[in-house]
Amino acid sequence: MSELTAGGNLALPDAELSIRVPGPFDLAVLITGESGKVAGDSDFVFYNQPSAPGARLLPDGGLSVDPRGLRAGASRLTVVVGAAEPGTPLAALPVPAMTVTGRGPGVLARFTPARPTRETVLLLAEIYRRGTGWKLRALGQGYADGLAGIARDFGVDVAEEPAQEPAAPGASVAGDGFDALVRARRQAAGLPPLTQDARLTAAARAHAEAMARRGRLDAEGADGVSVFQRVTAGGYRYLRLEQHLVSGPGTDAEFVEYCLADGARSAPLYDADLTDAALGRATDTGSGETYWTALWARPFTARGLTATAAEVRSLTNAERAAHGLGPLADDPCLTTAAQAFSTDMAARAFYSHTSPEGLQPWDRAAAAGARHRGIAENIACGQRSPREVVQGWMDSPGHRANILTPGYTHLGVGFADGGPAGTYWTQLFGGSG
Repeated sequence: MSELTAGGNLALPDAELSIRVPGPFDLAVLITGESGKVAGDSDFVFYNQPSAPGARLLPDGGLSVDPRGLRAGASRLTVVVGAAEPGTPLAALPVPAMTVTGRGPGVLARFTPARPTRETVLLLAEIYRRGTGWKLRALGQGYADGLAGIARDFGVDVAEEPAQEPAAPGASVAGDGFDALVRARRQAAGLPPLTQDARLTAAARAHAEAMARRGRLDAEGADGVSVFQRVTAGGYRYLRLEQHLVSGPGTDAEFVEYCLADGARSAPLYDADLTDAALGRATDTGSGETYWTALWARPFTARGLTATAAEVRSLTNAERAAHGLGPLADDPCLTTAAQAFSTDMAARAFYSHTSPEGLQPWDRAAAAGARHRGIAENIACGQRSPREVVQGWMDSPGHRANILTPGYTHLGVGFADGGPAGTYWTQLFGGSG
């Protein structure tokens, strides 16, 4: 049995699964494709619509899901939990602990999210296709304005909730105004429109609310969670993520104008490499100040990761060539170790050449099957592009020395999104040293 934390994942058996959250809760599920949007209202399974192909609510309050039975094009099920009594804040109830079971005896996974505060529903977990199999990812992403807020972000056409189920004070989501304003600006520049991904929108909203609760602009909320961690915990992975954290503007139009007033601030809006966007806002009910989180992203793909690593290697070899040194060849074993270490730093929120277990770069290289006599490692976090990270390494004497060591002949490159810093980069060198 796996005890998951937010962002943790688990490979699932090829079988029907049962999901349960004991206590005064209702479960629901949204069925989507890679866009993060439902294909129609029938993709929303909840108490008023208790079944769809591949998912159904059980008489005991649990949820049965069978990814093998999903409609064509579906690749993700997002599990939602809310109070059984509409409008009840989750903070007034026990923490909703989820268990997942399969056909055999025993529990496959358990996930207990952080205690909610103002949220009335949570994106609890998602089941998503990975290759030919399926995986479970723990989320724990909260919404303050009920099931209808989640439904709207996922593209479900729902009526407004009754007046007795109000949104939390100050919480809101930027709507079509932002999308239309940005679309017009990009169209004028000859760029395609941006896609609004529901997972990215949920993270933008959650971070705006976290800043409003704290009463200040910050990449990290009072809960210690960074905007990058909110994005990846919600199931969205990226190769690039730019953000605007702003206070003051009162409307979508004022916010967009603020961004356009400065060349650096307007750059993400006009960047063709960034294809997804989201905007969330919330108001500090004490001061009346409005806080905004805009996210601009290039989504993760396996091909994009390969291209990112290849660009780091190419830029590194260009620096070596400028100093009369031969190129570093790609090494699959070093790449495996470097990628695993970047992923580990992001997932466990540490930044060091020594892992929490005390393992060093040469330990990781050997474990991955590398047999070089000399091993060295460069790491970095927070840089937004291959060019930025290689330049940063070249500007640092120790990292520069590794790149320009004549005895190194091979290189592995790793990149991971998320964590407190947003990006984690690893170069693992091999050779005679």
